[in-house]
Amino acid sequence: MLAVLFALAVAFAVYRSASTTVVVLVRPVEKEAGTIDDPPLSEAGEQRAQRLAQMLGDATGVGRIEAIYVSDARRAQQTAAPLADRLGKRTVVIGGRDAKAAASQVMREHDGGTVLFVGSSGTVPQLVHELSGLEVGPATENEHDTLYVVSIPTFGRAGVLRLRY
Repeated sequence: MLAVLFALAVAFAVYRSASTTVVVLVRPVEKEAGTIDDPPLSEAGEQRAQRLAQMLGDATGVGRIEAIYVSDARRAQQTAAPLADRLGKRTVVIGGRDAKAAASQVMREHDGGTVLFVGSSGTVPQLVHELSGLEVGPATENEHDTLYVVSIPTFGRAGVLRLRY
């Protein structure tokens, strides 16, 4: 009987400690036409960044964004800026191209939370893979409206939801 009670107590503790981390990943939105290496957002890109801020901009309640991570590209930072302003949050710049380190940092700092990551067309699929083990394939040059929601439970397999906005 004592063993059964102990097993139930352990099962209850494990159940209570289980959580799900949600990482929303997007690419930087449309850029201004030109020849510079790190171009700013176009007018269409600015409108899409505002749409993203509307979609994810609830400051309270279930599913609120706890942190915003961006790559070191100007477009990534400009894509996240309207949402950061709306939520009153500062963006965290993750330099380099190491998706494994970025995934580790997000999971370590926000286990059980919900975060946004705005990365490049190369880093977003890599980060989805690092977080979920699933391949989403490369994005096309004109694919600026795709959003991935990666759900990572403490126990079990991660899931990926692909949306367009």
